[in-house]
Amino acid sequence: MFRKCIFFCILLSCFFSSKLIASYQVNNDISLQSQYTQLAANSYTRAFPAKRSATGRNVFIFDPRRHRWAAYNKNGQLVKTGKASGGKTYCKDLRRACRTPAGVFSVYAKRGANCKSSKFPIGRGGAPMPYCTFFRGGYAIHGSYNVPNYNASHGCVRVVPSDAKWLQSFLHYGSTVIVRSY
Repeated sequence: MFRKCIFFCILLSCFFSSKLIASYQVNNDISLQSQYTQLAANSYTRAFPAKRSATGRNVFIFDPRRHRWAAYNKNGQLVKTGKASGGKTYCKDLRRACRTPAGVFSVYAKRGANCKSSKFPIGRGGAPMPYCTFFRGGYAIHGSYNVPNYNASHGCVRVVPSDAKWLQSFLHYGSTVIVRSY
């Protein structure tokens, strides 16, 4: 009987110590995960300075290397940043490069939640582009539920739909759009 009791106590202590170790590992992993998330967020915001020269216009900057965008108010203060995806290096359906053109542009047209592509998919058009804000030819900043961590579009700047809606109210006709080089 005494041996059974000792055996049972040892078994219980092993069980609880393994639970304690597992709990420590889970909590430690969560802590590490939040540290990595914070570091990643900081590296995104470091891609853009908190202040730039005031231009008297709201400014949108897209960085296709970092897959990020930033919005600055007319006084040059960073207002908001977010995830973005630009044009691919090569589009099979076009048989050519389709990168987002680099340079400085101005917003010249905007359409609402029902904005659709007139060209893509090729031959049909109709691809959803909610809250599209055009800055050069057929190139626009628009909402998409597919904003991967690589450049995947035919040249437009994809942002999440809520950001596209916000950007459309933030960017006015004549606002500056800057697309950095790849």
